[in-house]
Amino acid sequence: MTHARPRYLEAKRSVDDRALSRRVRNRLLERLPADPRVLEIGCGTGVSVPRLRSWGVDAGQYRGVDTDEGIVVFARDVRPKTLRYADDGVEVEPDAPDADFTVADLSVRFEVGDALAALDDATDVDLVLAGAFADLVPLSRLVPAVESALRPGGLAYFPITFDGGTIFGPALPGDDAVERAYHEAIDARPGRDVRAGRHLAERLNDRDGDLLAMASSDWVVRPHGSEYPADERHFLSRILGFVEEAVSAADRPVQGFDSWLATRREQLATGELFYVAHQYDLLYRSAER
Repeated sequence: MTHARPRYLEAKRSVDDRALSRRVRNRLLERLPADPRVLEIGCGTGVSVPRLRSWGVDAGQYRGVDTDEGIVVFARDVRPKTLRYADDGVEVEPDAPDADFTVADLSVRFEVGDALAALDDATDVDLVLAGAFADLVPLSRLVPAVESALRPGGLAYFPITFDGGTIFGPALPGDDAVERAYHEAIDARPGRDVRAGRHLAERLNDRDGDLLAMASSDWVVRPHGSEYPADERHFLSRILGFVEEAVSAADRPVQGFDSWLATRREQLATGELFYVAHQYDLLYRSAER
C-alpha cells in the first residue's frame, strides 16, 4: 500500500473539523454515558480518538474497525504518538491489556475487519460511530446492523454523510455535466448512494428509536490568499483525482472534461480553487426495549 490514502485521511481531518455540526455533537455528548463503549466502523487512521478526547470523552472503551490493513497499521503506529505529543501530561500506555494502547482512562483498539460483520458481532454498544461511511454501503444492511449492535437507548452517530452536492469554483461551463457524471458513476457502484444523507434520515425515522438531531456538515475548502490551510491542497488534489477516475470510467464521455480538469488543477496550483460537498450529520437513539 502507498501512503496516498493515509495522507488523504489525515489531510481531511481539518476539513472535517470545520464541517462537523456543533449542535449534533452537543446532543451526542448530552446523551453519552461517562465511560462509553464505542464502536467505530470505517475508522481510518483513528482520528476520532483525539477528536472524542477533545470533546471530553476520556474514559471507556474504543474499538475501531477498518478493512484496510495498512490503514490499521498506520493508526496503531501514529495515533499513540500524536496523542502523547498533543496531550502533554496525559499518560499514553502502549500494549495495554485488551487494547492497542490506553490514553488516560480510555482504552483504544484498532482492528482489521469488515465493518458490517463487526456490527453483527457486537452487542450492548453505547455509541456506534460511522463517519463518512453511510454512503459507501447499502443502507438496507447498515441501519438494522447498527441498531442490533446498540444497547437499548444506545446512540448511532453518522457525521459527514454525503448527500449529493459537489461544487467547484470559480464556475466553469462544464461544471453541471461533470457533477452529473461524477454522481452517476458513484451511484453505479454496488452499495453506493450519492444521496445517502437524506435516505439515511428516512430510514432512521422509520425505526422504533428516535432521530435526535440532523444538521448540514458541508465540506468547504477555500484558499486564504493563495494558500490552503494545513494539508488541504493535497486533500483537494485527491478529490480531483476521485472525480477524474469516476468520470473517465463513465459510459458516456463528458465533452471537454480534459480541459475542465486541467483548468481545475491549474487553479489548485495557483491557489484559486474552492470546493464544497453537501453532507449531513445525524444522531440516532435506539429504542428502549
